[in-house]
Amino acid sequence: MSIQIPTLRTTHLILRPFVAADATVLHRIYQTESVLQYFPNPTPPPLEKVERFVAYQQTHWEKYGYGNWALTIQGNDEVIGWAGLQFLPETNETEVGYLLDSPHWGKGYATQAARASLDYGFANFDFPEIIALVEPDNIASLKVAEKCGLVAVERKVYWGVEMVRHVIKRPPIT
Repeated sequence: MSIQIPTLRTTHLILRPFVAADATVLHRIYQTESVLQYFPNPTPPPLEKVERFVAYQQTHWEKYGYGNWALTIQGNDEVIGWAGLQFLPETNETEVGYLLDSPHWGKGYATQAARASLDYGFANFDFPEIIALVEPDNIASLKVAEKCGLVAVERKVYWGVEMVRHVIKRPPIT
């Protein structure tokens, strides 16, 4: 059974399902200096691994009902990164994550994408909370988490790297 992955829109972005052709663009983005600097493995992956990541998103959506989206700017079909929600089986938590190509940093796109992902998660699932994991030196990503209402609660090691664990609780129903 194939799940129908929704497309979301923000002021400037479209969050759409990945397609296989996105792997080539995402692979190029991963080669850009500093894009993976704060990820647990900052070495750009080979194209085959990026293709598996893109293909896995459909599987993740089918298993959990949520996942990552490809990000494009409204009016332009080129992928500029990804954002969404991922289930972390190691900790039984759901994480909001985002990655943008460097020419698109500092424009509020990561915040828009993360907020849309959080809103989708809380509107469609019974999550008591969603987390964000940010490398302590990644000031820009720390600010995105804060702007989205996530609160830093602790430093914890994930995948062999110390991260700042942020949490946002389910908003009260009004």
